[in-house]
Amino acid sequence: MLGSTHGTLTTDARRARVIACGEQRTGPVVHGRADDADDLDVSGRPLYADVPDLARFFRPESLAVIGASDTEGRPNTGITRQLLAWAERVGVRVHPVHPSRPSVFGIPCRPSVAELPEQVDLAVLLVADPLPVIEELAEAKVKFAVAFASGFAETGAAGAEAQRRLAEAVRRSGLRLLGPNTNLNAFERFRDDLDGPAIALITQSGHQGRPVFALQELGIRLSHWAPTGNEADLETADFISYFAEQPETGAIAAYVEGLKDGRAFLLAADRAARRKVPVVAVKVGRTEAGSRTAASHTGKLTGADDVVDAAMRQYGVVRVDGLDELQDTAALLARARAPLAEGVVVYSISGGTGAHVADLAAGAGLRLPRLSEPKQAELHQWIPEYLSVANPVDNGGHPVGDERGRKIIDAILADPEVGVLICPVTGPFPPLSDKLVRDLVDAAEQTDKLVCVVWGSPVGTEPAYRDVLLGSSRVATFRTVGNCLTAVGAWLAHHRFTADYRSPFDEAPRALSPSYRKAEALIRPGQQLSEHAAKQLLRAYGIRVPREQLVTSAAAAVRAAAQVGYPVVMKASGARIAHKTELGLVKIGLTSASQVRDAYRELTDIARYEGVPLDGVLVCQMVEQGVEMVVGVTHDDLFGPTVTMGLGGVLVEVLRDTAVRVPPFGERQARDMCAELRGRALLDGVRGRPPADLDALVEVVLRVQRMALELGDRIAELDINPLLVLPQGQGAVALDALVMCR
Repeated sequence: MLGSTHGTLTTDARRARVIACGEQRTGPVVHGRADDADDLDVSGRPLYADVPDLARFFRPESLAVIGASDTEGRPNTGITRQLLAWAERVGVRVHPVHPSRPSVFGIPCRPSVAELPEQVDLAVLLVADPLPVIEELAEAKVKFAVAFASGFAETGAAGAEAQRRLAEAVRRSGLRLLGPNTNLNAFERFRDDLDGPAIALITQSGHQGRPVFALQELGIRLSHWAPTGNEADLETADFISYFAEQPETGAIAAYVEGLKDGRAFLLAADRAARRKVPVVAVKVGRTEAGSRTAASHTGKLTGADDVVDAAMRQYGVVRVDGLDELQDTAALLARARAPLAEGVVVYSISGGTGAHVADLAAGAGLRLPRLSEPKQAELHQWIPEYLSVANPVDNGGHPVGDERGRKIIDAILADPEVGVLICPVTGPFPPLSDKLVRDLVDAAEQTDKLVCVVWGSPVGTEPAYRDVLLGSSRVATFRTVGNCLTAVGAWLAHHRFTADYRSPFDEAPRALSPSYRKAEALIRPGQQLSEHAAKQLLRAYGIRVPREQLVTSAAAAVRAAAQVGYPVVMKASGARIAHKTELGLVKIGLTSASQVRDAYRELTDIARYEGVPLDGVLVCQMVEQGVEMVVGVTHDDLFGPTVTMGLGGVLVEVLRDTAVRVPPFGERQARDMCAELRGRALLDGVRGRPPADLDALVEVVLRVQRMALELGDRIAELDINPLLVLPQGQGAVALDALVMCR
């Protein structure tokens, strides 16, 4: 039933085989978008990410430095020196370019791009205005360029116009540009002595990537750093798509101030989810102050934050708030194997510590199973009977100092319900703490389960921490309990999400439905539809509305009431009426012809007094005994049409209990929207009321989504409120609707 409404795609033949995070990934890298109609949705937008080939950007064979300098004290000199050092480390041929210098740092200097001795892979532009150089680079067939210059979209309207001209020149040239307003982070010194899956880093502000880059000092590998700057051309989405295809990528960490293209970001996140590559992101703009600052820095739209949050969640992007959380979560997701179980056990040498951390873990949504009676009896072989070992496990301290300590850890990890062991060490307490962490590291080497240690010492120079914990590639070490719980929750959620991931883009309709032509005829550009016309639009997409008639006289109202069936509701209908109840333009529970006649006269008198033009009065079937919901469509500046569902009625603005999704999405996501509501219990039935027809609510959401996809920008806003969801098996009825056309 639902498939006929929202459409289903066949499996994409190009989809790559994927293997669990941390292991080799195989599959083709797709360069460019296909022109096949099957790769486009009903609005002509692509359904698959464009994956640029950035290998020669990160590992060029030849480099031109435009505006190179060796004059001490000049900014360009420092940059030139750093580029030369990087090129020597990685084996890149460098060609300085400057119109008035015969050489730079002893290397022959070319006066112009046209006189380069070879076709170069990458050009670094150390010039105030990169625009004039772009055409020269295109003629020289340079593949990539980096523009460091500032003074573009981050400075206001004039800068935004300059950036638009730069972007247009780049588009015509065929080269790919990083920046402007970027830096040298892509050419940092990466450690090459570290093994295992790596973090690929993307930042719009280079300084904000420093904490993640510093993870190398803790033994965590970094493979790439893309400082995207103002994103006149290459953007965050391009790098997510590229990094997701690299076999060494264990996780992608991103610091995002603003998204250039919401659709491109979702396509990239979808590609990462298909490849089971976790994406962890700090996205600035949760508050109005953060949004203003981000705009002043990069000139990007930040988007309505609730939509950004929902879109990231929809595609499995892990959103964190702090750079410390970005560090710890990305590191765990990159390195930890897939969980064998979701149960978490807290193990400590202090009952107070264990209880506190267990409370925090449960509050973070982690599952702390009570250990079985046989398992507790086993643990009590080594732990005094008066101590609790149900979970959290308190060993009392002394067993840690001898052979009992390792036996306790092994016994906990052997429990099939346990997938994670978290051991908080609030401070160094030699020799117990030293023996404890050694046992934990040794046990971690012998298990496929996750062992986490929170080293709470503010010092951080203790050998147990620096040498033992950080020397282990199997123990996940944290400095705070909060970051540990955030990372573990994200790790479990990521594997749960990708294990059964079905791309929303696979469920996008590719052909217009028969409803589209009927609906298109009802659209009135730039106008608000009357309730009567709005309900006709809903009917066109198969959404149920009450029996009703539009009348223009009291006598016609009486005849309509008899045909609709008493009791009835009467409402004024006109294109300029937004809130009928507040104006007194709704009459409910009318049970006789005399009441209908009186209501007609009163409604038309109020409309005349208020100066509201009417196209008539609606005489509607009165539908009762259901849960009032709201389902709507709004247009987001970043993502386009978005679908909202939540508790409805006259208090919708007060309750603000809603869930959001960005089309396309399927039935599972629509059901997840219901589960996210704080008032979900109302749909399940409370205080003796029967459960609501959840299937019908989901179907309405999917039909509204189809409408949003097909009509696109022609609908500025659609609001079904209330949508009355009747008892289970009886459907849902749109009692009122508002549609604003663009």
